[in-house]
Amino acid sequence: MTAHTMNVNAVVDKAKFKPFHMTVVLWCLFVVLFDGYDLAINGVVLPLLMQEWGMSAVQAGMLASTALAGMMFGAMFFGMLADKIGRKKVILICVTLFSGFTFLGGFAENPTQFGVLRFIAGLGIGGVLPNLVALTSEYAPQKLRSTLVTGMFSGYAMGGIMAALLGTWLTPSFGWQIMFWIAGIPLLVLPLLFIFLPESLAFLVKQQKTEKALAIVQKLSPEDKVTPQTVLVFNESKVPAASISALFKQGRLPGTLLFWLAFFMCLLMLYALGSWLPKLMMAAGYSLGSSLTFLLALNIGAVIGTAGGGMLADRFHIKPVIISMLTVGILALIGLGFNSPQPVIYFLVSLAGASSVGCSILLYSYVAQFYPLAVRSTGLGWASGVGRMGAIVGPIVIGFLLGLELPHKFNFLAVAVPAVLAVIAIAFIRPAKEQEEVVITKASIEPIKQTT
Repeated sequence: MTAHTMNVNAVVDKAKFKPFHMTVVLWCLFVVLFDGYDLAINGVVLPLLMQEWGMSAVQAGMLASTALAGMMFGAMFFGMLADKIGRKKVILICVTLFSGFTFLGGFAENPTQFGVLRFIAGLGIGGVLPNLVALTSEYAPQKLRSTLVTGMFSGYAMGGIMAALLGTWLTPSFGWQIMFWIAGIPLLVLPLLFIFLPESLAFLVKQQKTEKALAIVQKLSPEDKVTPQTVLVFNESKVPAASISALFKQGRLPGTLLFWLAFFMCLLMLYALGSWLPKLMMAAGYSLGSSLTFLLALNIGAVIGTAGGGMLADRFHIKPVIISMLTVGILALIGLGFNSPQPVIYFLVSLAGASSVGCSILLYSYVAQFYPLAVRSTGLGWASGVGRMGAIVGPIVIGFLLGLELPHKFNFLAVAVPAVLAVIAIAFIRPAKEQEEVVITKASIEPIKQTT
């Protein structure tokens, strides 16, 4: 009896959208929803913490950056770990960390306790993002890849909307702590994640878990006959697994450095806005209540920008879409520095949200397409980790500017400068030229031995 060979990459690329794809996207979306929520609660609670603990804007900016520092280390470490032990295990570990320690943050009694808990939670928040992107990208059909990755990532902006709404409704009655206790919800869902979230297909094949891999291939391609004798092969570049040095080889050096710069600048802009927008609008003369409404507008714009950007990236090329969206964001931020009617300000805030969140998310999808499978999580993790340095710098810089009490238009111009630098970096990115070959793993050779 002759074994039947199936190329995993071809099966995934040509698959039609099926319930299996929806399962992957929805579970990843649920996890990223709480990551976006976690970012936005900084903007909700910082004015309240400054009042309760008597902090200056600079001190509050430093406190907001503790979680972001954790995210930086988490993205780098868990990105590499996933290429070794599998994406699913790392996602479960990260959810436990960020949900559990964000929940505990609601019990903090002083800035030191709060900062320590936020740093540990940040390890999980930063570690989970590159793995959610890698897993979604790995299972997405080629024609829908950017749409599904950005669709999953729209949960990030939805989490921001949830935080803005709950902050407006709940904090006056229950205090800032309630925002952190809500973040414990994913802990309750961990058993379901363990059961229903699939592991990386390439990882299953490499680990000789042929039965599970074949079951997933059958779901992706039910029209093809998959038997225990089916041999799974996949395309893979000749790079050492989970190797940082591989990010700089085979023509990837310029692209890696440019992606790092783009991530740094985009996340600086994103987290500066996410952490300080209510306070920035208060400095421009608005009340705290209306400033939280601006946070809601920012995240509504982010949802539209994320979904729309993904569809445009699949229709056109992802690179010009990112550059165009960043350009719109730059113009919106410049516009916010001028006194305009309130509806116009809401519109500009929405455009800034669409640009900052949408472009950051599209960058994840762009990076996932740039690196080969063997180092995809590593590449995403390090790009995200370097970006987190920008995320750390952003709230501190804006806190410093607010402390100087400059005219508010200078605050928005300062947020626009990183976007200009990100446009320049992305404009120079070129695809790496590398050879990919079909690899037959030990797991897929076994059936041949038994049946030929």
